[in-house]
Amino acid sequence: MNNTLKKIKSRWQIYLMLLVPLVWLIIFAYVPMGGLILAFKKYNFQLGIFKSEWVGLDNFVKFFQSFKFPIILRNTLTLSIYSLLATFPIPIIFALFLNSMLGKRYKKIIQTVTYIPYFISIVVMVGLLFQLLNNRIGVYGNLYRLFTGHSAPDILAEGKNFKHIYVWSGVWQNTGYSAIIYIAALSGVDSSLHEAAMIDGASRFQRMIHIDIPAILPTASIMLVLAVGNIMNIGFEKVLLMQNNLNLNYSEIISTYVYKVGLASGINDFSLSTAIGLFNSVINFVLLVIANTTSKKLSGNGIF
Repeated sequence: MNNTLKKIKSRWQIYLMLLVPLVWLIIFAYVPMGGLILAFKKYNFQLGIFKSEWVGLDNFVKFFQSFKFPIILRNTLTLSIYSLLATFPIPIIFALFLNSMLGKRYKKIIQTVTYIPYFISIVVMVGLLFQLLNNRIGVYGNLYRLFTGHSAPDILAEGKNFKHIYVWSGVWQNTGYSAIIYIAALSGVDSSLHEAAMIDGASRFQRMIHIDIPAILPTASIMLVLAVGNIMNIGFEKVLLMQNNLNLNYSEIISTYVYKVGLASGINDFSLSTAIGLFNSVINFVLLVIANTTSKKLSGNGIF
């Protein structure tokens, strides 16, 4: 303890600099957690949070008994798992093949081209999707009419297509940027390992399997744990912007439902929306602990 205090005193300037982000973290990350008490109360605006009537688990029961609960849970899990299965391995594969390319000029061009979509805002991205996939004036509609001579079906109005459009547009937008961390990990691989493998007659694919992949496994395992721990927090803005009355049974998820119950409806049931949000966070936390424990047992890597 005395040694710790001495180190702090000798470097007090550094700890003083850390004070500002620490205060920011407490104010904006921990203080708002006090609002979770709303999940167990029937909020009354005039009485305030702490004087409102305590109702225990009634808000959770109300949500679980709602006819929308199985639909919302199914949609959230479907979109989340589908996104995880598509968006997690593809950046790894992309990074491995990009790392194996010999021409540095082409590698830089490909990296730049694949990074650009990430910096397109969600609103613009959804607008592009609507323009491209419009069955009358979009690229899809015009090509369909050109090759078939008939009007194209409206795939944006077909609810079953929602998850595919959401996930694969996300893959296109995020693959390049998500691959950065794996490219950085691959850049740290000792070149002597590749040289020794080449002397032994290993092909480029064999070196990828036996050198590159083991090198990025620790990074990949950490990223997988984080992805699993965030599995219920599917992108709110993009889903909300892509929703319409025809695909609502396939696109309504927990985060959009919380927004509608708490803010966008005439009821403005803050207590119910807080309960739903808390349920979502608890599920994420449990999944995070399970994924981290499994990762530590299998690979020896974890985030805590």
